[in-house]
Amino acid sequence: MRGVRGFTLWELLCALGVAGLLVGLGAPALSDFLLDGRRTADVNALVLAVQLARSEAAKRGRPVIVCPTADRVRCGGAFAAGFMVYVNLDDQYPPERTGAEPLLYAHAPEITGTITSNRPYYEFRVRRRSTNGTVVFCDRRGAAAARAVIVSYTARPRVADRDADGLPLRCA
Repeated sequence: MRGVRGFTLWELLCALGVAGLLVGLGAPALSDFLLDGRRTADVNALVLAVQLARSEAAKRGRPVIVCPTADRVRCGGAFAAGFMVYVNLDDQYPPERTGAEPLLYAHAPEITGTITSNRPYYEFRVRRRSTNGTVVFCDRRGAAAARAVIVSYTARPRVADRDADGLPLRCA
C-alpha cells in the first residue's frame, strides 16, 4: 500500500475518549464561568444604578428613585424582572414614574435565579438620609455563590458575600 493516509480505528477511539474526558471535565467549569459572569454583570448594574442615583440627586437637588420594574414605567414587583432609576419630580409616595419624570437608567437582569431586596425601592436625597438596604443575587448554585449589594444610609453601595450583619446570605 502506498501513501495510505488516515487513522486506524484504535487511534480514532483513543482520540474520542480523550476528547470526551476533556469535555466532561470542562463543562461544569464553563457553566460556573457563565453563571459568575451573569451574576457579576447584574450586580455591577445595580451598583451603577445606585451610584448614578446618588450623583443625580446631588446634581439635580431632587429625589432620585431606584425601584424594581417590569415595564420601565411603573415601580413594583421583583428586582429579578428589572430595575430603573428616575428623578421623582412630583415627590409621589410610594414612588410612581410619570411620563414627565426622566428615566435615567434601566436594566433587565440576565441572572437565572432570584434577586430579592429588603426594601420595595431606594430613594436618594441630597440633605437627608437615603434608603439603606440589601439586594441579594442568587442563581441555581444557591447561597454559596450568592452576592449582595448593601446600600448604606449615605447611599454608598458595596458588594459582599455576607449580609450587613456579617451572616451568610440566604436565597429566597
